[in-house]
Amino acid sequence: MREMAGAAGFDIVRITAPAHLPAQMGDRLAQFVDLQRHGDMDWMETTLERRRHPLKMWPEARSIIMLGMNYGPETDPLTALGARSNAVLSCYAKGKDYHGLIKTRLKRVAGAFHRLSSAQVKVFVDTAPLMEKPAAAAAGLGWQGKHTNLVSREFGSWLLLGAILTTAELRPDEPERDHCGSCTKCLDICPTKAFPAPYQLDARRCISYLTIEYKGHIASDLRARMGNRVFGCDDCLAVCPWNKYAQTAQETRLLAREAIDNPSFADLLTLDDKAFRARFAGTPVKRAGRDCFIRNCLIGAGNSNDKTLMRQVLPLLDDDAAVVRAMAVWAARRLLSVDEFLALRAKHYDIEPDLEIKSEWDQGIDATRL
Repeated sequence: MREMAGAAGFDIVRITAPAHLPAQMGDRLAQFVDLQRHGDMDWMETTLERRRHPLKMWPEARSIIMLGMNYGPETDPLTALGARSNAVLSCYAKGKDYHGLIKTRLKRVAGAFHRLSSAQVKVFVDTAPLMEKPAAAAAGLGWQGKHTNLVSREFGSWLLLGAILTTAELRPDEPERDHCGSCTKCLDICPTKAFPAPYQLDARRCISYLTIEYKGHIASDLRARMGNRVFGCDDCLAVCPWNKYAQTAQETRLLAREAIDNPSFADLLTLDDKAFRARFAGTPVKRAGRDCFIRNCLIGAGNSNDKTLMRQVLPLLDDDAAVVRAMAVWAARRLLSVDEFLALRAKHYDIEPDLEIKSEWDQGIDATRL
């Protein structure tokens, strides 16, 4: 199995059994949903019972083959946060969309295993109702850190996961124990304080959720904390001390494309839907959609203190999407003096029918500039 996985381009493979998964795994997921910490991700609630345990999806499964692909970045993602006129995208989003890449390779490994063993196989990437991180920890790929993400002693924070369920009875590997100790760096660095406690996440405050999954108007108290992060957030991953063992990805398609490697807000804010789709074709960024991505970029522009960006912000006050117009107001409120903003408000306020946007204009009167 290890040779087949290595030949397909995976960096690590381990095996566990459904019976070896932690009993509390499903209960923790149910509590997460009960507390509404999944936000607007309704699919987590509708698929809850199937997610609780792999046997809920496929009762005949006897082994879980967990595979990891290293996507370690070439530079420290935290350094990009200082270039405030540039957008910061999560490392995994700067290259080829890993879903298709990993699924193709999983099928290659699963097909080879089926031909050798005649066992039935099914492959899963993270779009399926399978809890990969607990399975990966049970298989020994790493452990779930206090930020709930997988940490590897060999690859630090940078593993993309895939799974093969099979009817074959395979010898399981030993699970990895928790090596976090007393460290809380991942919890302390979170800009929006999205961790209510160690090993717990409230997605409603997580920048990854807000910039990718959430399609509405982001709460005003979270916007300034987002900084220049516009698609995902790597802070809790990048700060982990175990990254001293991390390696740069060998799969070049997972490395950053130049056009997506933290481009300027001046460039991104000009994108219409067609240009957005062209620029981010084949990458995970397309998932956000143009309107929400520009919403995120306007928040980043408003946090930049770069008044020259008003050249790109002003046309977006008349954008077709209400969520874009609202954040254009917010960005203007952050970048302009009070008098300049009030003059702009006087020009636009009476012709804007959206109540959410009127609220943004009204808040702009406050000279404290939230």
